[in-house]
Amino acid sequence: MSQDLPTGLTLKPVSPVLGAEIGGIDLAAGVTDEQFAFIHQAFLDHGVIFFRHQSALTKIDQVQFGQRFGPLHRHPAAPADDAEGAVFVIHAHRDSPVANGNGWHSDVSCDPEPPMATMLQIHQVPQGGGGDTLFADMEEAYAALPAVTRKQLKTLTARHDSEHIYRGRYADRGVDDSGVEYPSNQHPVIRTHPETDRPSIYVNRSFTAAIVGMAEADSDGLLSRLFDHIEQPEFQIRFRWEPNDVAIWDNRRLMHFAIWDYWPGERKGHRVSILGDRPYFNPDAPDPEPSTVRLSGGTLAQL
Repeated sequence: MSQDLPTGLTLKPVSPVLGAEIGGIDLAAGVTDEQFAFIHQAFLDHGVIFFRHQSALTKIDQVQFGQRFGPLHRHPAAPADDAEGAVFVIHAHRDSPVANGNGWHSDVSCDPEPPMATMLQIHQVPQGGGGDTLFADMEEAYAALPAVTRKQLKTLTARHDSEHIYRGRYADRGVDDSGVEYPSNQHPVIRTHPETDRPSIYVNRSFTAAIVGMAEADSDGLLSRLFDHIEQPEFQIRFRWEPNDVAIWDNRRLMHFAIWDYWPGERKGHRVSILGDRPYFNPDAPDPEPSTVRLSGGTLAQL
């Protein structure tokens, strides 16, 4: 960290490169400017931050805290649960046709300006256990690539689609999406973080459909190898939720996977997301030093 801890706050890293728990604060009681500056820096430094032993946030509380990061993002498909259209109810139970987040993704990467951050409070955890969330660091995944592969990936653009995910997905919540056109957008395969200038891989198995301008077989083959690379456990941490825990993660740097391993159990919470900017690649930003991570599954030697 580049700043001192505000009085009463604690910071405990989850791993050397990804994730940290912040203690000594109850978000529902309010956050001072000094505390928020520390929280925001920890978010940039660690990619995802966790707050345990929290009070339940009202929808207004969660919206107002999210707005301290920036304007809020509205989901293109999910029904909103508040007047601002920002609160997304995360809810899976025995009758759910799907569970949100059950697959590797960066939130709504199909949008022209995907959310830069997501804030989730889980109010109800499955009684029988399960429902953990995995987070994977795409900056570290990029750093683990050989220089020749980095150079080649920097020239590529990928198409992120959502029709295959969102069509009919929320019909059980009363959403009639007939006539709705779900977003599809092109983003660089390697994106630059707008606040830290660090590069990361920006594809994911859920939304990324193709490499632009590449033959279908070649595109499918490259994406398959990239997905296998970025989903390796050496880039990951795992968070086990307790009631009212809060997580805030950086979609510009991370992927995540909410594991649906608790059926017929029930998991429920509220999510707000903060609007981001259009992903871009800065060719003048410095590359990281070669990673020291040791990969059990190997890495991409060439495209």
